Amino acid sequence: MNPFAVLGIPARFDVDLASVEKQHRELSRALHPDRFAAATPSERQAALGKAVEVNEAWRIVRDTIRRAEALLVLNGVDVTEEGSPTADLEFLNEMLEQREALDDAKRAKDLEAVLKLGRAIEAKSKAVEAVLTEGFAREDYASLARKVGELRFFRRFLDEVSAIEDELAA
Repeated sequence: MNPFAVLGIPARFDVDLASVEKQHRELSRALHPDRFAAATPSERQAALGKAVEVNEAWRIVRDTIRRAEALLVLNGVDVTEEGSPTADLEFLNEMLEQREALDDAKRAKDLEAVLKLGRAIEAKSKAVEAVLTEGFAREDYASLARKVGELRFFRRFLDEVSAIEDELAA
């Protein structure tokens, strides 16, 4: 599925999420089951299928990683685990050190240290998103798969920061 085509938007990384959300709402209203109450069963089923597709397209486009993966796939880049380039050793070592620091802060119940680590990774994540924006604009697809992998690492780290923050704040 091409989520950009489903939503009727250009296939690009740098999207205006507010306007895409508006497009999603309009499509969802047009495909609402109440509009097909008098339709034949096959028409109702087709509308339901299209509504499911529109909702999935919106989930993909609004998620930075999934949007990048969709663009890479549309441009012939393999984003499966087997096809994705492995992160370089320096990056993996840095993430290991960050995770150890996060574990230490969690054990010490040091919320400020946890938040500081989260802010640092958030900044790195934003920097990678900027690289992706530029790379997709240049249509430099092959080099971007590794950056998407870095975003996955950052997201998991930030999810853990959020969970620790909730745990320590309770």
